[in-house]
Amino acid sequence: MLVVGGGLVGLTAALVLRHHGVSVTLVERRETTSPQPKARRFHFRSMEVFRELGLAATVHEAARDLADHDRMAVGHTLAEAEQLPLWQPGDVDVLEVSPELPCLVAQDALEPVLRAAAQDAGADVRFATALTGFEQDADGVADPGGRWLRASYLVAADGARSGVRTALGIGRSGRGAVGEPAVNVYFRADLEDVVRGREFNLCQIEHPDAPGALASVDGRFRWVFMTSGERTDRDWPALLRTALGVPAPDLDVLSVLPWQPEMLVADRYSAGRVHLVGDAAHVMPPFAAMGANTGISDAHELGWKLAAALSGDAPPALLDSYDAERRPAGWFAADQSARRTLDLRGTGTPDPDLAHPFLLVAGGFQYTDGALCRADGQDPEPVHEFAPAGRVGTRVPHRWLDEARTRSTLDLAGPGWALLVAGDPRPWERDAGGVAVHRLDADFLPAGTALLLRPDDVVAWRGTDVTAPPRVLRDLLGPTAVAA
Repeated sequence: MLVVGGGLVGLTAALVLRHHGVSVTLVERRETTSPQPKARRFHFRSMEVFRELGLAATVHEAARDLADHDRMAVGHTLAEAEQLPLWQPGDVDVLEVSPELPCLVAQDALEPVLRAAAQDAGADVRFATALTGFEQDADGVADPGGRWLRASYLVAADGARSGVRTALGIGRSGRGAVGEPAVNVYFRADLEDVVRGREFNLCQIEHPDAPGALASVDGRFRWVFMTSGERTDRDWPALLRTALGVPAPDLDVLSVLPWQPEMLVADRYSAGRVHLVGDAAHVMPPFAAMGANTGISDAHELGWKLAAALSGDAPPALLDSYDAERRPAGWFAADQSARRTLDLRGTGTPDPDLAHPFLLVAGGFQYTDGALCRADGQDPEPVHEFAPAGRVGTRVPHRWLDEARTRSTLDLAGPGWALLVAGDPRPWERDAGGVAVHRLDADFLPAGTALLLRPDDVVAWRGTDVTAPPRVLRDLLGPTAVAA
């Protein structure tokens, strides 16, 4: 298996594939991981993926510097800023949403952790190695002429300007530019004394001469100031000191990067033996922190399907379901991010199409087509409220399985399938065909009902017919899915 791109999503893809026992080579043209903080917030669902990979504790440790920086702040300057009340959805207990809390960790701190973990897991990780072209045929993908590398499939995680996507001729659709052009100024300054007691994730600066937003990278020394405009040749030290409201004698500007928020989604996620993930598949404004998180979910889903196809447990046609499921999910995340960007302050007319925030951050999007067995008459997942109920095409709801709160329903599947049964599991075990059967007494599962979970924690089937699960598996994966 070949993964192109050594950022957050590419490294996660390599880890997921190794988790499923697939040999992986990852190539990255850069010499090292990202020097820029970029993505910083990792939601419930991403942390659940890291939990399955055995990395959640490691990621939380990498995030320790920002552990208390989950608030927002606003002020004329940083020195005058005040924390805003911690946002809490009135209808959801945050601690009951997931077995893992979200965390803040800068991309340049997390990527080395994932790179080391991928190498420890046995992935062949090659930085300073560029894929300059590729060819594919009925048997695999290779560099031109097949001189140095050949793989059964290629996972393109090579970013928003994906050379792989361009080579395939895959276009993109969407809103395009969203909002105004902006500039990110990455700088160092010891601001510990300034922010002590008013720690924040993001601080809105309202000074008329230096409006923008200040993001914490490590909570003390590293910061990103985001402001609108296209000019990069301004006197940034002076402007930053105005925004900070303090002299900051040690201030050092590290980089100045212009950018334009965009909402664009690839018209296809797959072409033959090549599959797009992350920014290669979708770009979206950063203000809902959905870009990297959506890419991590791409890698999580694609990984088990590639493993099933490579092992012969499923026909290659299973991979058609990747586009059928993840492209609508990517569009949903990108569109929701764009909608939030258009009214960051919430002062306009409320958008009736805004989904409940937890539908974004806890994997609440419902697949309606793909590797699923949907029964007629089943209710769709609500969009304007967070009410997971184990519906087909959704992530299984989190429920603790023990009093010590160490095991969750989200620990029952992955890397294999699982069958969750409300009531006596013995009748289901007779025809389970090697699928792990677990008794689950939960509020969302009536007695005598079972859920068939895919390796990515998505409900593939729900019903009361004890003979159905092996038949569903055969329909989804082919005749080799269940032992005779």
